[in-house]
Amino acid sequence: MKTETPSSLRSVTTSTPIEDILAIVAEDGGVIIKNFLSADQIARFNADIEEPMAALAPGSTHALEMIADFHGANTKRLTNLVTHSKTFREEILEQDLLHVLCDATFLEESGTYWMTTAQVIEIGPGNKAQMLHRDLENWYPFIGMGPSGPEVAVNFMIAFTDYTEENGATRVIPGSHRWDDFEDRGTPADTIPATMEAGDAFFYSGKTVHGGGANVTADQYRRGVAFALNPGFLTGEEAYPFLVDMEIAKQLSPRVQRILGFRSQYPIGSPGLWQVDYSELGDYLAL
Repeated sequence: MKTETPSSLRSVTTSTPIEDILAIVAEDGGVIIKNFLSADQIARFNADIEEPMAALAPGSTHALEMIADFHGANTKRLTNLVTHSKTFREEILEQDLLHVLCDATFLEESGTYWMTTAQVIEIGPGNKAQMLHRDLENWYPFIGMGPSGPEVAVNFMIAFTDYTEENGATRVIPGSHRWDDFEDRGTPADTIPATMEAGDAFFYSGKTVHGGGANVTADQYRRGVAFALNPGFLTGEEAYPFLVDMEIAKQLSPRVQRILGFRSQYPIGSPGLWQVDYSELGDYLAL
């Protein structure tokens, strides 16, 4: 059942009790976490990725027109951030709040979880609004399950520049995670902008309808980092064990190694997945 869309998203701080954050997400489908990253972390991350971002052309290389349109004609998308950024792999992925929120979301219902993708999304001037979608659409059967299905993805969209309605702030339909029909993505008129200051993060359910906004400015580039996590029984977008050098992986904490696929997954009801001879992958890799 659809409800009236509120005029703005609610905000919390990094010290807000976890149960309060999750209560807002359960009701609205997402929440803005203020000052998720510091200005220093943003500056160091931007320095880490300066070279690969400069070498990256805007637009999509995908052969399918619909997906190329989804990626954006004047949008840059930089993936494999674990390799590109020491700040990302050693600080952002080590945020305790990230792991506490994911533990609370996934452990009881699904067991372990890992990261499906992490990417810089930089929307340039003149880029039109992205098609509205739910992140769970990556795993088609869950569309038909609707709101009663398990949580198969959560996403952190961190603002690395201020997000305004004019420069392409993510558009969101609060409450859409509770709609009966997940084939229904709503309309642009149903959306509100996730306006944020640099360092804020929008934490939202994979069931929530959203999409990148149109950048109607002449000279502003809206940069953010989106990284999503899903249960260990689902395949992610990025195959990190084939992308991240083993010497880098060995320097990471066990919990980050696990969310990147360098350790086995133990979903509820399973003796283990992503194993070697029924044994822990981390042991095989001598991590």
